[in-house]
Amino acid sequence: MHIRSVSVTHAIALALVVVSLGASAAAQEDGSPFPFDTKRSAVIGHRGVVATSQPLASNAGLDILKQGGNAIDAAIATAAVLTVTEPHSTALGGDMFAMVYLEGEKKLLGLNGSGRSSYSMTLDALMGRLDEQEMDRIGGIYSVSVPGAVDGWFTLLAEYGTMTMAEVLAPALHYAEHGFHVTERIGEVWAGSEEKLRREPSAAATWLVDGKAPRIGDLFVNPGLARTLKMIAEGGRDAFYRGPIAEAIVAYSDSKNGFFTMQDFEEHTSSWVEPLSTDYKAYTLYELPPNGQGIAALEMVNTLGNADLSALGHNSTAYLHHLIEAKKLAYADLDQWVGDPDANELPVDVLTSTGYGRSQFARIDPNRAQELTESGLPERGDTVYLTVMDKDHNAVSFIYSIFSSFGSGLVVPDSGITLQNRAALFSLEEGHVNVAAPHKRPFHTIIPAMAFKDDEFFMSFGVMGGAVQPQQHVQVFLNVVEFGMNMQQALEVPRVNHNRGMSVTAEPGIDPAVLDALEAMGHELRRRSEIGGVGGGQGIIFDRATGAMIGGSSHHKDGIAVAY
Repeated sequence: MHIRSVSVTHAIALALVVVSLGASAAAQEDGSPFPFDTKRSAVIGHRGVVATSQPLASNAGLDILKQGGNAIDAAIATAAVLTVTEPHSTALGGDMFAMVYLEGEKKLLGLNGSGRSSYSMTLDALMGRLDEQEMDRIGGIYSVSVPGAVDGWFTLLAEYGTMTMAEVLAPALHYAEHGFHVTERIGEVWAGSEEKLRREPSAAATWLVDGKAPRIGDLFVNPGLARTLKMIAEGGRDAFYRGPIAEAIVAYSDSKNGFFTMQDFEEHTSSWVEPLSTDYKAYTLYELPPNGQGIAALEMVNTLGNADLSALGHNSTAYLHHLIEAKKLAYADLDQWVGDPDANELPVDVLTSTGYGRSQFARIDPNRAQELTESGLPERGDTVYLTVMDKDHNAVSFIYSIFSSFGSGLVVPDSGITLQNRAALFSLEEGHVNVAAPHKRPFHTIIPAMAFKDDEFFMSFGVMGGAVQPQQHVQVFLNVVEFGMNMQQALEVPRVNHNRGMSVTAEPGIDPAVLDALEAMGHELRRRSEIGGVGGGQGIIFDRATGAMIGGSSHHKDGIAVAY
């Protein structure tokens, strides 16, 4: 997609906003590309880079690369360590999605490793079991879908890895058996989840010590998770989906009057999918297709591509206004049109087209914030991210989650397995594309991303934080390709997040005059005094001219990028 000229009226209105509010913030007097001093330097390597939200996980992935493993091996090892060290965000009871770029074949692949509902969970059966407090949102055992992550790991490793599952699980098993010291941001969220964990005896027994979350710096050991990891390493995929682990999950579900049977686990499969894309100048942004929300990022790029973003200026009033309004339009389409593609015919091609982007852009009022809750189509409704690049320039963009903090709050006794609550995202509206139904994947928030430049691999990146992800993908992508930032800068520069209605979260560091002007346009600003509310992220940029792999990890999490 090449940038197209906007209408004369729209262009004049944009220019007036820029001039009247002093909106351009694209350069400082010293010529640097944006007015923000990052707290960390980008990490640069020549033989490999790993970027995650937790330092032990980053280093485990790097160790795998140094041992001769490739990016796929390192990504799975890193994800497994995060299972141990960031338990509020992910678990063996969760789902994963990945993009894999194979340099030797010039090939880009997508893997949907998300689970499905039980074959027994019809809408009528579900409504018959929900209590009155759950009628507007699925909760408890009914919010649990089949965990897809472990099958995703085995699928990736079998197709493109070079090491055994026992080898890549070894670092995670070590930390589960011998313990890890709880890091700062993880410890804060863990402490904030104490009440939730106390509600379920098996959750409290697994994740609390004497009824309390471990303190920052404490050594935390997880013998139940260590046993489960050993079973997977020794028994393979079938240990999880056909053997004792599945049997334990089904028995636990039965104790809660849940729907699961062994058939639900035995017939689970991951799905290879073709990434979707859109062009922006010399770049191509890739996202995975539904049941995830990646199409919203593509739609936003197609919508914003009708404005001259460089002229508006980074984090200017006009730039942020258009970003927020484009987000509202794209998310209205998510609400109406995204579900399991195996159960629906979804208008993906239309929603991700440049023509639709032009029509969506025409709906934006350049001078005023709007609700914009209706789809542009007239017919019919906590996570870890990591990225790895190896010496052969293969790359993996990998995201893995149990949705809410500590997922459903339900833990299979003595296993260390926290069960996700992804099925909470099903609709209870009969006829909706995302309505709860048997053996169906729910709408998913977690999305990995990659970008190419001139048809060559250029960048792998992702952001954590549930529904925030598409709008944050767009900001990080534009920070790099439109405003020339390196990966650390692109992740750390202040961002905004549209919440619901007219509410917008703004990180500290954005010009107060810009925020004042946004409020005058009708945006309801939540001005944070600390970073947050926009999602942490990681990424790697590949400079083909020098061979440099440039990694970054945002300061919203405990993580780091490491390289060699």
